Amino acid sequence: MTATAQPDTIQPGQPDRPGTVGALRASGYRVLPVREELRKNLIAKMRAEEIVFPGIVGFEDTVIPQLENAILAGQDVILLGERGQAKSRLIRSMVNLLDAAIPKIAGCEINDDPFNPICRACRDLVDEVGDGAAVEWITPEERYSEKLATPDISIADLIGEIDPIKVAEGRHLSDELAIHYGLVPRTNRGIFSINELPDLAERIQVGLFNLMEERDVQIKGYRIRLPLDVYVVATANPEDYTNRGRIVTPLKDRYGSQIHTHYPRHIEEEITIMDQERSPLFDEESLVIPRYMKEILAEITAQARSSNEINQRSGVSVRVSIANYETLLSNAVRRAIRSGDAAACPRISDLPYITASFGGKIELETFEEGREGRVMEDLTRRAVLRVFGRYFDVESLDDIVTSFDLGNNAETGSEKPAGEYPALADRVDGLATAVARLTDDQRPETLAAAIEFVLEGLHLNRRLNCERTAAGYRYQR
Repeated sequence: MTATAQPDTIQPGQPDRPGTVGALRASGYRVLPVREELRKNLIAKMRAEEIVFPGIVGFEDTVIPQLENAILAGQDVILLGERGQAKSRLIRSMVNLLDAAIPKIAGCEINDDPFNPICRACRDLVDEVGDGAAVEWITPEERYSEKLATPDISIADLIGEIDPIKVAEGRHLSDELAIHYGLVPRTNRGIFSINELPDLAERIQVGLFNLMEERDVQIKGYRIRLPLDVYVVATANPEDYTNRGRIVTPLKDRYGSQIHTHYPRHIEEEITIMDQERSPLFDEESLVIPRYMKEILAEITAQARSSNEINQRSGVSVRVSIANYETLLSNAVRRAIRSGDAAACPRISDLPYITASFGGKIELETFEEGREGRVMEDLTRRAVLRVFGRYFDVESLDDIVTSFDLGNNAETGSEKPAGEYPALADRVDGLATAVARLTDDQRPETLAAAIEFVLEGLHLNRRLNCERTAAGYRYQR
C-alpha cells in the first residue's frame, strides 16, 4: 500500500485512478503533507531493507543516517561539502521517497490538493463545479525541481511576479489570477532544491524566510497568502556557508539539519564510484582493466586531496578520478586500434595522458609557469609507488635487478604494440615470475601492463634507472 492511500481504496499506481474530486473522495483517498509522505515511505524502505539512496557510495555510515534522521523529523536540510561530493545526486535520489503518483486538480500550475485548493483559480473551479472538478495524477519527477543559485536570480524566478500580459487582458494588479508563479510554488507538494545557496543575493535569501518558517509566500507586496507544502533542501560549500556576509543568519537558522558530506574515505569506495560513473561508450568486451591501474588512479586523487600544493578549500572532486579513468581507457583504446591489439588494456605509460583531464579540475595554491605539470607528475609517481608497495616487497625482485646488472635493458611506451612485451618477460630473469603475481592472464595486452608496472615500481624504488626517449621509456642500471 502506498503512503497516501487507505486500505481497500484505489492505489496511486493503478490504471483506474479516480478522475474527479468526487470519485477521489469516494475512494477514501487521503492526501498526506509531503513531509509525512517522505517519512512514511522512508520507514517502509527501511523495514523492507531496501537501498534508500541508490548509487550513493561511501555515505552509508556517515551522511545517510543523518539525512534519514532529518527526513524522519520532517526537517529541511542543507548539505555542506566541497565540489564533487555527490550532494546534488543525494538530493535528487530523495525523489525515490515520493509516492508513485499523487492527484492534483487538473491544469493547476501549483499542484493543488484536490480536497484543499490554495490558488484562486482552483478555488473558483471547485466552487463552481464542486466534486465534478477534474483530477490528474503527477509523478515524482514532476514534483521535484532545483535551481542553481546565481547572483542574478530574482524573487520573480523563485516566488512569482505579476504577469503583465494577464494585466493587459483586463485583470487588476491585485488580482491573484494575474500572478505568474515562480519555481517554488510550482513545486508545491514536492521537493525544492537550491544548489550553492550562499550565491543567492541577500534580498533573495530574505524572501525565503516565509517559505522556510511560516510555509507560505508573498508576491509583490499584495496580500496573497499561499500556504505551500514544500520540502526544502540546499547545498553549499562550507567555506562560503560559514563566511559572514555570504548567507544571512536567520535563513541558516531555518534549516533543521546541517549535514556535512565528504570525499570517499577509502580507495575501494573511489574505485566503485569510478566504475559506476565512467562513460558507457567503451566496449566492455574489448577492455581489460588491471586492478592496480584503478588503484593508481584512485590513489592519485587521494594524494591530491592531501597535497599542500593544491587548494584544498576548492576541493579535489571525485570527477577527477572519473575523468582520469575515462582518459586512461581512451588512450588504451586508441593504442589498440592503431596497433591492432585484440584488447585495450591501460598501462603505466598511458598515465601522462591524464594531464588533459586532471589539470582543469585542480587549483594550485601558487601559480608558476609549468608548475601544474610538475605537481601532477609528482602525484602520479607517489601514487604508483604507494600502490606498488601493496603488491610487492622490493627485495623479492632482486632477480630482475640482477638481470639488469648483467646488461639487460627494457624499452616501454604507450605506442608500443602489446605483442612486443612477452619476449621481454622471457629475456629478463624474474620478470615473468613478478608478472605472474599480478595476473594469470597470458594475453599480450595484460602482460604489457604488468611488465610496465613492475619496471616503473623498481625505478621509483631507485633500483632501476629510467631514461625518457622519443619512443617512450628505457629502463637500465
